[in-house]
Amino acid sequence: MSLLQERITQCCQRLKLSRIATDWPALADEAVKDQASLGEFLEKILSAECEGRDQRSREVLLKLATLPGIKTLEAYDFAFASGAPRKQIVELGGLAFIERAENVVLLGPSGVGKTHIASAVALKATQAGIKTRFITAADLMLQLALAKSQGRLTKFMNLAVLGPRLLVIDELGYLPFGREEANLFFHVIAKRYERASTIVTSNLPFTQWATTLAEDATLTAALLDRLLHHVHIVQISGESYRLKDRKKVGHLKVAAASQAAAVTPPSASPLRGRDGHKD
Repeated sequence: MSLLQERITQCCQRLKLSRIATDWPALADEAVKDQASLGEFLEKILSAECEGRDQRSREVLLKLATLPGIKTLEAYDFAFASGAPRKQIVELGGLAFIERAENVVLLGPSGVGKTHIASAVALKATQAGIKTRFITAADLMLQLALAKSQGRLTKFMNLAVLGPRLLVIDELGYLPFGREEANLFFHVIAKRYERASTIVTSNLPFTQWATTLAEDATLTAALLDRLLHHVHIVQISGESYRLKDRKKVGHLKVAAASQAAAVTPPSASPLRGRDGHKD
């Protein structure tokens, strides 16, 4: 390495310009070859640095999101999941609902891809520079209960609940909540109401949500009132994707029709997003 290269590297380290430090020699050679002006060369190295920072930011956001796996909407098997509303799901991938602080509720029986879709939308959000967090309902309740017992519930709410612009709560309804847990879950939805977007996946129709929320019909109604005010409801019907191969060889028979979940919430009119469209 020449003395000039050493000085440039040192300056880049002081200014935290890591991409320029690695890319400038090749970009300089390219500029000479193309007879580019100094201004054009400067633009290229600054663009390279911006691109590098954006990439590092996406990597950090992806790590903080704690996704269960890397899933994409393109990989979702719409051919098998014939009961999935493709147009609506693809539109959610545009992330416009996040800009409007609207919610998404994915309903359907186990195995139809609710978690896949929620994960895929969350992945798109991280790649768009949106702070995101993915967590199961059970884990969220455990963390909330622990924070409360340690006297740091307010701090946890501010960081983990209000911090992400997109919060994905997976598998609501698989495990019932006690009274305290139901109250904590209500506060999560209430605090994010009209502030940030929340995606909830559940195997239960709205009419049965009280069964997982400590059998508290009043609390459930208040929670649904906030969650469904600005919402996109994605109802998915069909058979379990996980069991399709076993069914082919005759090891398991599942009546998919018996797993279908109703979607209309009790005493609710058709739901519309803030832009007035019906979901």
